[in-house]
Amino acid sequence: MKTNKRHNCRATRFSTAPLLFAASLAITAVETHAEVSVKDDIGNTVKLAQPAKRIVSLAPHMTETLFAAGAGAQIVGTVDYSDYPEAAKKIPRVGGYSRFDMEAVAALKPDLIVGWQSGNAAAHLEKFRSLGYTMYISQPNRIEDVASEIERLGTLAGTSATANAEAKRFRDKLAALRAQYTGKATVRTFYQIWKQPLMTVGKNQIISDAIRLCGGDNVFGKLEQMAPTVTVEAVIAANPETIIASGMGDSRPEWLDDWKKWTSIEAVKHDNLFFVPPELIQRHTPRLLEGTEILCKHLETVRGRRGK
Repeated sequence: MKTNKRHNCRATRFSTAPLLFAASLAITAVETHAEVSVKDDIGNTVKLAQPAKRIVSLAPHMTETLFAAGAGAQIVGTVDYSDYPEAAKKIPRVGGYSRFDMEAVAALKPDLIVGWQSGNAAAHLEKFRSLGYTMYISQPNRIEDVASEIERLGTLAGTSATANAEAKRFRDKLAALRAQYTGKATVRTFYQIWKQPLMTVGKNQIISDAIRLCGGDNVFGKLEQMAPTVTVEAVIAANPETIIASGMGDSRPEWLDDWKKWTSIEAVKHDNLFFVPPELIQRHTPRLLEGTEILCKHLETVRGRRGK
């Protein structure tokens, strides 16, 4: 009898193991197929019956941020200049951020399209919406918005564990930068995106937020436009103490030195003409903090040259 009792106990354990395993699979399936919902940057509620498996990104910064959120494997289509991380270069293209091949997007059968409010044409985004696609629209105007966006994309892609860890890392580094540069003497700053037309950043552009973090004062920071066009005369009148340029490539643009002819500008007098790589400062991605750190160091150099 004792032998039978032991045998029965073993039998019970082994017979319940498959049931427990099946139950765990059922729980996983429920989590995998659970409805997800977030609000995007323009306040729209984005709902999916289950986490997205096929995502089309309509902006390079969204592609990079999706990878940071752990959702790189779900991106089935993206736009030109989506070149970071390295794996992004292998994703099929559906056009550029300002023009799309609608048929190419449709062929990819996305269950989520992520767009860019100030970079994509409003008519194009509305066309996708009218065709029934689920849309998430990005427009982070403050540095801290990047962390929130990583988390929200992680929710939509079912990769929250990776996304939340990356968002925490971002917030920790941002807090450290704020602590380092809070209270620094103000530096009047002109940020130049391009030469012809002469373009800068307005008050709602995320680069203006980076300038503020570093203790800078954007001399055109009251303008409403994201990327306003200004004149050389307006820059001379504003008399910035530094001119920071980005441009389009990885190296310092030659046109930054064109300012040297305007010797009345404080930035020129003290050779405070600096460069920040555009991919580190002009994209709303986790690497924005790398660009902000470079910007902060440039402004610190300006402070160190005062009185010399």
